[in-house]
Amino acid sequence: MPRIVFTQQLSRFTEVPEVEAAAATLHQILEAAFAVNPRLRDYVTDEQGHLRVHVAVFIDGHRVRDRVRLDQALSPGSVVHVLQALSGG
Repeated sequence: MPRIVFTQQLSRFTEVPEVEAAAATLHQILEAAFAVNPRLRDYVTDEQGHLRVHVAVFIDGHRVRDRVRLDQALSPGSVVHVLQALSGG
C-alpha cells in the first residue's frame, strides 16, 4: 500500500502520522491522512484544496509540480513525502 510521511517540522503544530492507505492518487492518500488528523488539512492545502505555496510534495523522490489537481498516480509501493518548502537566498 502507498505510504505518506510528513516532515517533523509540522509536529510543532500538530500530530504528523505516517499513514498507509489503499490510495490510487495523491488526493486520496492526502484525504486518508486528513481522516487520521483533520488539522493537517489546513497546513497542507488552502481553501480551494490546492497545495499551499510553502508545501513541497514528493512521490517516489519526484517533486509534484501540479499543485491544483492532485491526481498524480500512486503505485502500491509509493512513498509520498510532504515537506515545508524552504525559500531564501
